Amino acid sequence: MKKIGIFCSASENIDKMYFDSARQIGEWMGKAGKTLIYGGANLGLMECVARAVKENGGTVIGVIPAKLEENGGKVIGVVPTKLEENGRVSSLLDEVIHTRNLSDRKDVITEKSEILVALPGGVGTLDEIFHVIAAASIGYHQKKVIFYNEYGFYNELLAALKTLEDKGFARQSF
Repeated sequence: MKKIGIFCSASENIDKMYFDSARQIGEWMGKAGKTLIYGGANLGLMECVARAVKENGGTVIGVIPAKLEENGGKVIGVVPTKLEENGRVSSLLDEVIHTRNLSDRKDVITEKSEILVALPGGVGTLDEIFHVIAAASIGYHQKKVIFYNEYGFYNELLAALKTLEDKGFARQSF
C-alpha cells in the first residue's frame, strides 16, 4: 500500500483539531514513503495533509479538474478553472493530473490509489467517498475505504450506513 487517495475538506474555517489530525496522517505517510493522491488544492485539510506528506519525504499528486477546450469534438487545450485562476492549486505537487471535471477527478483518484481515506470534510468529501463506495458495491474495484473518524466526526454517518446494512439496502457490509 504505497499510493493513498485522500478526500477531505478544503475549508479553512474548521477546528484546529482536524488540522492536527490531517498533519499526523500526512507525517506518517511521508515518513513511510507513501504517495498522496488528492484534489490538489492549497486550502484547508487538503493543503495541510499535502504539506505534511511533502515535508516528511513523501510524494504528492494533485488531480485537478480542468475544462478542456474542444473544437468540433477534438480537444485542443486546457482552459483554467476557477481553482487554477484563483491560485488555489497547491505548489507542493510533484505531479499534476488534469481531468475533465469533478466526476473524472474522483475516478482518477480511485484508479491511481491502492486505498482511499476520508478525512473530515463537507458535501464534496461525502460525494467523493460515496462515489467510491458505490463503484465498489457494483464491482468496479475492491479497494478499501477508511473513514478517518478521529473525534467521532463520522459517528452519525457510520450509524446511517449500519442502518442501510441492517435493513437490507446494502449489497455487502460496509
